Amino acid sequence: MRVVIDLSENDLDHFRDAMRRAKEAAHSLTPDDITAAARQLLEDSKDKELPDFVAQRLIKLDTMINMATDQSWGISDDERKEILSALTYFADPNDAIPDDIPVLGFLDDAIMIELVVEELKHELDAYEDFRAFRNQAAEESGVEFAGELNRQDWLDQRQRELLDRMRSRRGRDRGGYGGSRGYSLFSAR
Repeated sequence: MRVVIDLSENDLDHFRDAMRRAKEAAHSLTPDDITAAARQLLEDSKDKELPDFVAQRLIKLDTMINMATDQSWGISDDERKEILSALTYFADPNDAIPDDIPVLGFLDDAIMIELVVEELKHELDAYEDFRAFRNQAAEESGVEFAGELNRQDWLDQRQRELLDRMRSRRGRDRGGYGGSRGYSLFSAR
């Protein structure tokens, strides 16, 4: 069975207001308090039987928490503040639907996660790619965790991959203007 929820602008205003209230309530919380509260939400959800929609969103919440706290990722203070600001909703014990209500308790959290994920989509995609890079490096080197690798290492690797792909394509297309004769319009002879 598939259930689709279309959120109107009024519905989105409800979630924006909830986020605003959560941010106001969290103004005295430290970044560690915010991430600890979001981690606690994940911990509390482990003992619950959750719909797949909710469970899949909670995995994304875990990724957001990791992105905000992973020192190897090396995000700027402004980027970290943006992520922490998004996580404040999950630090609010008085969210829209109390989490202890069976089946529906985490529905508002899942919707909010989906909205936050949409807003941070590109940052999350990059972080997931970084984690895959780091995990592959750990696997290739036979260590459990390649924690010494950082964002710059990842960027350098991506740059090498792009340059290799460019060179490979250039080599493949080397026939150039002269076709199979092997010279290019731009070759110096």
